[in-house]
Amino acid sequence: MKTSNPIFSRWGAARDAGLSDAYARRPVGEAVAGASADDLATNPYAPGADIALRTAGAAVTMDDVVVRTATTLGTVALTAVLSWLLLPVDEADLSRSYGIAVGAALAAFVLSLVQSFRRTPSPALILGYAALEGVFLGVFSSTISTYVSPGVVVQAVLGTFAVSAGVLLAYRMRWIRVTQRFTGFVAAAATGFVLLLLADLLFSAFGAGNGLGFHSGDLGILFGVVGVLLGAAFLAMDFKQVEDAVAYGAPREEAWLAAFGLTLTLVWIYLEVLRVLTLLNSDN
Repeated sequence: MKTSNPIFSRWGAARDAGLSDAYARRPVGEAVAGASADDLATNPYAPGADIALRTAGAAVTMDDVVVRTATTLGTVALTAVLSWLLLPVDEADLSRSYGIAVGAALAAFVLSLVQSFRRTPSPALILGYAALEGVFLGVFSSTISTYVSPGVVVQAVLGTFAVSAGVLLAYRMRWIRVTQRFTGFVAAAATGFVLLLLADLLFSAFGAGNGLGFHSGDLGILFGVVGVLLGAAFLAMDFKQVEDAVAYGAPREEAWLAAFGLTLTLVWIYLEVLRVLTLLNSDN
């Protein structure tokens, strides 16, 4: 079962070989009980690697993932705040502010692609991506808050925390079960979502000012809600990937990949929540 998040593709590929239900039923962070020999044979880090790595203290743990994720998200938050304060929106030349935001977003995208195609995680690339993503979010959020919907950024941050906490609770309680069917449905929905988004951008670029209507009005709100739900589904899949990495005894450096993937998903959720709240506040 492969995740929609490319950062976790190696861990997802391991599940394609077949995991026992013991993994699906195990709460996050607990040891796997009743794992069969077939389960151990599907370990992407070779049979017996789990025991060897744990004995050497070199296997990834939940604490490793939490620390690396906090570091990456902290970098995003710090650079976002600094960008908001040091790169104020230029009222006389909004194109300058948009240029900074788009440039940072493109640079972050390039770094994310480089890391995605690397065989090993690079903390420098991941933190560089986080810093550039923070610049984009800071300038973009400042623009929205200043000229479109004052106060919406705080609401969007709180909304992102609420969605993330809700997904984590639902995953830990096993209200959400990440199965092959679940993954396939999310992948199909995400593909359609992205294609519609690209079509909307193309229509906007070639003369249809409102595009397909996905960034305004009731249709825009509905589109944004779908984006938030997709982000929540990605987050559940990311939690499953992290859980399996710990169960398999993946190398500790893989915690950086977990942090990278979780950051990508949380940024997605924030932007979609921001879209929905901005449209709702505009209608009011």
